[in-house]
Amino acid sequence: MTLPSWRDWLFSGKAFLASMLALYIALAFDLPRPYWAMAAVYIVANPLAGATSSKGLYRALGTLIGAAAAVFFVPVFINAPELLTLVVALWTGTLLYISMLDRTPRSYVFMLAGYSLPLIALPVIGTPEEIFDVALARSEEIIIGITCATVVGAVVFPTSVGTALSARITGWLDDAASWAGEILHGEGALPATPLRRQKLAADIGGLDLIISQLSYDAATRDVVPHARELRGRLLMLLPLLSSLADRLHALKAEAGELPAELAALLQRVAEWFGEGRRADPGAADELIAAMTALRPEGAVDWSGLMQASALDRLGEVVSLWSDCLSLKADIERGQHAGPWRPRFRHRRVVSRARYYDFGLMLFSAGSCVLATLVLSGFWILSGWSNGSGAVMMAAVACSFFAAMDRPAPFIRTMAVLTGVSVVIAGVYQFAILPMVHDFEMLVLVFAPPFLLLGLIIPRPQFNMLGVLMAVNTASFVAMQNRYNVDFATFANEGLAAVVGLTFAFAWTIATRPFGAEMAARRLVLAGWKDLAETASGHHRDDHERLAGRMLDRLGQLVPRIAVVDDRELAKVDGFAEVRVGFNIVELQKTRREFAEGERAAVDAVLAGVAGLYRERMARRGFVAPSDELCATLDNALRLIACQEGGVARRTIDALVGLRRALFPDAPGPAGGFAPKHPDQPMLLAAE
Repeated sequence: MTLPSWRDWLFSGKAFLASMLALYIALAFDLPRPYWAMAAVYIVANPLAGATSSKGLYRALGTLIGAAAAVFFVPVFINAPELLTLVVALWTGTLLYISMLDRTPRSYVFMLAGYSLPLIALPVIGTPEEIFDVALARSEEIIIGITCATVVGAVVFPTSVGTALSARITGWLDDAASWAGEILHGEGALPATPLRRQKLAADIGGLDLIISQLSYDAATRDVVPHARELRGRLLMLLPLLSSLADRLHALKAEAGELPAELAALLQRVAEWFGEGRRADPGAADELIAAMTALRPEGAVDWSGLMQASALDRLGEVVSLWSDCLSLKADIERGQHAGPWRPRFRHRRVVSRARYYDFGLMLFSAGSCVLATLVLSGFWILSGWSNGSGAVMMAAVACSFFAAMDRPAPFIRTMAVLTGVSVVIAGVYQFAILPMVHDFEMLVLVFAPPFLLLGLIIPRPQFNMLGVLMAVNTASFVAMQNRYNVDFATFANEGLAAVVGLTFAFAWTIATRPFGAEMAARRLVLAGWKDLAETASGHHRDDHERLAGRMLDRLGQLVPRIAVVDDRELAKVDGFAEVRVGFNIVELQKTRREFAEGERAAVDAVLAGVAGLYRERMARRGFVAPSDELCATLDNALRLIACQEGGVARRTIDALVGLRRALFPDAPGPAGGFAPKHPDQPMLLAAE
């Protein structure tokens, strides 16, 4: 572990300054629970000013919605605590489900609104007349904390979201350039996708998180459209690099080495990629012109078709890379640089379509509802006065980690850290705070632990640990204007929190024993379903949405496949399936342009592909494509190769892509692709 940098110390100092300012204001106004203001600072604190503002706004909205719900529901159901706990559980689960539908920081509004109801409503079941005052106080104190965190973050040495975005983009471009360089030099031209590239897919898929925060930063608001374009192009680059690697691998496998002219061109492109983010985007025009001159026209054999397909993919990769470089330059300038004209126009790459596993999301939300109900039943039956604290913490934990494949380890960590926070808070309440008589001294005694915790919050691997420790310690210290503590009450509240989290951990182990494997299987099955329906013609009018779902699913699938040990899932190449999807879409677009014979051949290919993926869905496992499908593909290739024009070229490219994706180890079709003599029978691959 490296020592904290000056940026870590700066963030920690700013967070502590904001928390003490919030605590001072809450104490000055004699609010009932000023520690909520202090804790709220650490919940929303972020090294980036825009991220702090966005999370602060979302937390304020979520708290107000939860507080309003508490004021409404408690008076209505106060005479029926069983019904009230049912309403609380259903509210929490429903809002949790809605939050999972929005994979941006905005989802925090709904999740927080969900678990704010039990946090506000359950402690006042015995004194319902206080519900409005409690809801108002919590809203006031949290808004004070949010305001202090936002103001300090924006005024004291602010760090722009654009700075972090630029750094992340630089890292992704360097990784992509490295992968492209391996492919172009022949080292990475393998049919299998390297595992270390799977993380790149997941990281690019998470770019939405930063993009959504750009509009909250005055310096970066104008670059949001460019950032979305860049995200789409980075995602599109991954399957195209995979396709290029496949074509080059096939050419080398067939001839032993690449044609000299093609190898020289690849070297030029590799040198351009080797310049990384400093490369000139304008160099793409010269490279694309060289590819056009090298592309074999009227190819009459499989090798010629493969070379043409490789050059097409190379041209698309170069166009995409040029776009990424120019977009990065515009984003770094921090302002909209006027009209932007992309080089890559073959496919629409910016789509808001996302893939959601509604069944798994509903299961996660339902598990949270049942956990809240079961623990509420224990609380009501036992008559435990502090049992509401256990229910609150269980609802928070089940909500906070619901979207994860394996939430149990994180809940266990939360339980352990909460126990540690209770001990630290006990030391403060009974040993240190009795000797504090002014606010200046209070700041001094709070400084050591909170400054140390602030140092680890900016580090991604320790972020959760730091935030939980800071928030729980501030909450259990329960700082107020008048020192008035009772050991029995303190111990009961601490025990309730640990019991609630321990129950949430045990409940999660029992109800969600599966991990990434189930999520990966469901993603694979959903992909097969999309491919089968598209090949059958069910998605002819929403190709853009289909492409968005496929790319989004790719970002979710590949990191999961990398961590699961499953023979069936190991056979699935997420990049290859995206390529299959794009090729199916291309065939659906071009099939109508052909005469009856050629259209029937393309339709036979689509029917065969649809049948293959339906069979995989029915068996819920990998099924190898049949020799009959291979022969059907070769037959269509022979017929379309006789045609001329751009539509025929695109169709041939799609058919070559399908054959390579489905039959990567099969030799190319025998014979040539010249127009057949009327008396000469059509040769098939099986012959």
